[in-house]
Amino acid sequence: MQLQLQTWPEVEAYLRSSQGIIVPTGSTEQHGPTGLIGTDAICAEAIAHGVGDTANALVAPTINVGMALHHMEFPGSISLKPTTLILVVQDYLTSLVKAGFRRFFFINGHGGNIASLKAAFAQTYAHVTELGLEGGDRVQCHLANWYMGSQVQSLARQLYGNQEGSHATPSEVALTQYVYPDSIKQAPLSSPVASGYPIYSAVDFRRCYPDGRMGSNPALATPEHGKRFYDTAVKELSQSYLKFLHGA
Repeated sequence: MQLQLQTWPEVEAYLRSSQGIIVPTGSTEQHGPTGLIGTDAICAEAIAHGVGDTANALVAPTINVGMALHHMEFPGSISLKPTTLILVVQDYLTSLVKAGFRRFFFINGHGGNIASLKAAFAQTYAHVTELGLEGGDRVQCHLANWYMGSQVQSLARQLYGNQEGSHATPSEVALTQYVYPDSIKQAPLSSPVASGYPIYSAVDFRRCYPDGRMGSNPALATPEHGKRFYDTAVKELSQSYLKFLHGA
């Protein structure tokens, strides 16, 4: 169930039986020569909708621009500053807390968001308490990075071994191919691919990773693999959401 496709009376009725909601978060950034710029948001959103259907949960609108400052030397990338993302999440959650939501399950598709999201959770707990919002002391947020699930990582190792890499990975590219089969891209990939460099500035990132990939071989991706990643992630995260919702 997508929040934006409901009416306010429908949301009010939902809140009488559940105070949980799923929040997809991603990024709009380069993903190498063959990866869609929207990859992180596309993956998080698709999986979140699958979890929502499986767990009968509302899914909030995707936060599809994240903290991607290190990708800004690649055309098409868009980034929020960490402080901006923290405030966006705080305002987003405060609105939903005022409506009656208490349990927020974030399905995240971008590693660069993790630190800012955790900071936003801490800041939101303090903010809603300071505002004196009813139920503010019961607000809880859970961060689930879909690509870090044990079953998802096991599947990636099985299919790609050490060619999975850590950015513009075949697993995430495969998932976008499954979701958008008419937008599969082909382009030459340099070999060997750069890997192992720490992340500093955007200029340094492009110098170290000239085609945007980090140790990955997205040429291995297929839509069929993407369907397997989708099914695996939805099953794994549906179980996690229900445990979180019921305080297990």
